Amino acid sequence: MSFSLHDLVDDVMRGAPDTIRVFLQHKMGCVGCPIATFHTVEDACREHGIDCDAFLRTLHACS
Repeated sequence: MSFSLHDLVDDVMRGAPDTIRVFLQHKMGCVGCPIATFHTVEDACREHGIDCDAFLRTLHACS
């Protein structure tokens, strides 16, 4: 599955449940968060101080 920084966090996790572990490994509390339905991957990375490009590569590697 292909992901972009503009995808909603909730859509990513629902479409590819294997990605949930990536969010958890980065200590992102996005799993079950009501904001995940509104935040993009880029928003979440910025909020958690995580490099967007590196995070996106990790997402692609797990799916």
